[in-house]
Amino acid sequence: MTRLLHITERALWDAARESGTYERSTRGKTLNEVGFIHCSTAAQLRGVAEFLYGDYDGPDELVVLTIDSERLTAPLRYEAAEPGGTEFPHIYGPLPVDAVTEVSPWPPA
Repeated sequence: MTRLLHITERALWDAARESGTYERSTRGKTLNEVGFIHCSTAAQLRGVAEFLYGDYDGPDELVVLTIDSERLTAPLRYEAAEPGGTEFPHIYGPLPVDAVTEVSPWPPA
């Protein structure tokens, strides 16, 4: 199992739990708009959180979804934003809620 991480707003995760799938790509973007769900490794998470949510002052708390890669139903690819850059995990389809094994608050206590 590869442990993938994805940071999101609590309300978006709660809505996904009701529908059965999570379909957000990144802050302010849907899976349909981008084509994949952005994820991180543990080593990448803090940088991604600061980049995407460093200015966040929304009404919702932020949470980190821990995803079991073996439970995915969509393809998983590691890709860099630019040639030779750091590769990030991308899920090319909806994330089944049962693939999420843990939900933790961000920032961690």
